Amino acid sequence: MKREEYESRKPFAGEKKPSMQRRCVGHDYTERQMYMVTMVTEGRLPLFGTVVGRSDAPKGSSEAPRTELSELGHRVEACWHEIAVRYPQIDVVVLQMMPDHLHGILFVKEKMERPLGKVLLGFKQGCNKAFREVQSAAVVQRQTEQNDRSHGLLFAQGYNDKLLLRQGQLERWKEYLRDNPRRLLMKREHPDLFRVQRGLTVGDQQFSAIGNRFLLQRPMRLQVQCSRRLTDEEIAERQAWWLSQAAKVLCSCRQASRKVKNR
Repeated sequence: MKREEYESRKPFAGEKKPSMQRRCVGHDYTERQMYMVTMVTEGRLPLFGTVVGRSDAPKGSSEAPRTELSELGHRVEACWHEIAVRYPQIDVVVLQMMPDHLHGILFVKEKMERPLGKVLLGFKQGCNKAFREVQSAAVVQRQTEQNDRSHGLLFAQGYNDKLLLRQGQLERWKEYLRDNPRRLLMKREHPDLFRVQRGLTVGDQQFSAIGNRFLLQRPMRLQVQCSRRLTDEEIAERQAWWLSQAAKVLCSCRQASRKVKNR
């Protein structure tokens, strides 16, 4: 069972909250812990910059996907790294800026007097100051008019955090953050692959799907099998190859509730 589902089923969990306002029930946010934090701009305005490049460009090339930061984006980036200066108990591990949101990994190395939420509130206040200094008066005025109890100024109210709980999770987080620009470019370059397609028939089953539907018509199946005679190094090589082949496939299907009648 996923943690979110587990928390929602607790009898004392209370009313369900938006994802940007959920905290882990019973967790002490002053203790040693690693977090992945997500914050989005108010109204999802693309204020931090622009994602450029090509989704299929190799890493390290001039056209590799990346976010070119605006002046405000650079100011927000600087505020994020300032966290480690103001709070020596915290290490800034990774930051990924996107046009309308950011993902960051923070490591609370030792117990703090203030919980993480207070630290991130200070970060937001520093970003609001930069927002007022950098953005046009019209944009600031529009955000200020929305700044009631249900809205923020630069950032939307609240934030989302995930706790590091198991081995290998940190590397998956880092890869997810690094891959953010490429995934956004893929959605722009191939919008049809990210729309739900209904009524797809495979055999005698009907599906709704998101992805490259032609993969369903001409599937390539790979046998995953290892002989006991293989060494650990040979098994690792085969595993890496299988994973590289699986990474080329982007397809998500949801089976419909009924079978297709045979004709």
